[in-house]
Amino acid sequence: MEKVIQARNQAMTAGNSGDIGAQIQAENALAGTLKSLFALAENYPDLKANTSFLQLQNTLGEIEENLSNARRYYNALVRDNNTAVEAFPTNLIANQFNFGKFNFFEIENDAERDNPVVQF
Repeated sequence: MEKVIQARNQAMTAGNSGDIGAQIQAENALAGTLKSLFALAENYPDLKANTSFLQLQNTLGEIEENLSNARRYYNALVRDNNTAVEAFPTNLIANQFNFGKFNFFEIENDAERDNPVVQF
């Protein structure tokens, strides 16, 4: 639980810093710790039956869904920006004002793309 809280705090700090690369790494670390927390629950039957833990799981699931939606929205904006920077006539304005391309918000490895298998 402490690792989840620490990863969440790092993700929030990285989000406020304005560094997209740091924010991507912090949010990927948060997603990894959330998966670990869900997997940990498999080993503790009392924890799985606890209503507070079930509520926590639901809340964390909602947070992950919100993060996923935000990533898709960000990537759509990056795609539109990168297209505008390269396409005529908007590339003339982009070059004049030094607008550049942005990196997509991508998951670092394929193992993180798979949904974790959690059995209760």
